[in-house]
Parts: sequence; C-alpha cells; structure tokens
Amino acid sequence: MNRTTPLVLASTSRYRADLLARLGLPFRAEAPACDEDALKAQASGMDPQALAEALALAKAESLRARFPDAAILGGDQLAALDGEVLGKPGSAEGAARQLARLAGRTHALITAIALVIGERVIRHTEVARLTMRPLTADQIERYVAADDPADCAGSYKLERRGIALFSRIEAGDHTGIVGLPLMAITGMLAEVGIEVL
Repeated sequence: MNRTTPLVLASTSRYRADLLARLGLPFRAEAPACDEDALKAQASGMDPQALAEALALAKAESLRARFPDAAILGGDQLAALDGEVLGKPGSAEGAARQLARLAGRTHALITAIALVIGERVIRHTEVARLTMRPLTADQIERYVAADDPADCAGSYKLERRGIALFSRIEAGDHTGIVGLPLMAITGMLAEVGIEVL
C-alpha cells in the first residue's frame, strides 16, 4: 500500500468516518471549507443526482489548497422523491413528515463521491431505490423515537431499526446507503496508488 499519500475525508459525518475506517487506512476527517447551504441555494432546480455530484466535488475541492499533497474524498447524499430533493429533516417533527411522504412509495437515495488528488478528479455515484412499507402515524412516531434520524437524508437509519421500514431495497453497494460506497472507493483509491489490501 502507498503510505506516502495522505488521505483526507472532507466530512464531519461520523457515519462516513466510521465507514471509511472499515478499510483500515489511516485518514483524517476535516470539515469542508464550503457553504453547502449556499451551494444548494445556487443550484435550485438542479436535478437531484447532479446536485449531489456537485456538492461532493465542492467539498473535496474546498480542501485542495489546505492539503495539496493529499487524496481528498468528498461525498454527498440526498433522498429524492418524484425528482424533489428531501434534505436532512433537522428535527423529529421533520423526520415524521418526511417518513409520512415516503411511506408506501419508492424513492431514490443518491450517494455521490469525488476523489481529488492534485489536478485529478475521480467521481462515482450510487443510486439506490428503496421501497418503504405503508406506515401508520404511530409506527412513524415510534420509529423516530427509537432511531432519532433527524440528521439523515430520508429520515431513516438502515443500519439500525430503519431496516424495518422497507419492503425492498435495490442497491449496488449497501454501504453507499449509509454514506460511502466502499467497494467503489476501494477502486478509486487503487487508481491513485492507495491500496487497501
């Protein structure tokens, strides 16, 4: 493995850091130096996948000057229903409203990744399709109290009790649903000489 190239995760997400740690590589997690809300406001009306990809790249590139010799990994994830982006709900009430909209329907969970090293950029996007069971208001309330998904796109945590919300999940890499598609990232890192195995 190439140990000379530092790896930086452009994220403060504990979910992404925990996932990347599974690969056994040394890395540091740093807050991206970009205003995500301002970028989203500028991109109003953008296709959800294009938005996720733009945000992932902006996060990685925002640390390029600070870490010029590093491989910088940026990511963004969003849920989309009927072409509309569902952001992180931010509260238990917001999570309950999102889950009520998603109940009994299929939505997309888009996870975009950008790896920046020098002038090189490697990108990957995973799109999972998730079908949620019909849910009662009481079931939604109990779920939100159990998992507290206010900081999660789509208002669920599949790695916890959230798995019970779904009747079908179509995904190429289940780690992409949690926040980082590790199979793709392993290949992207290998392209720049950082071997996992």
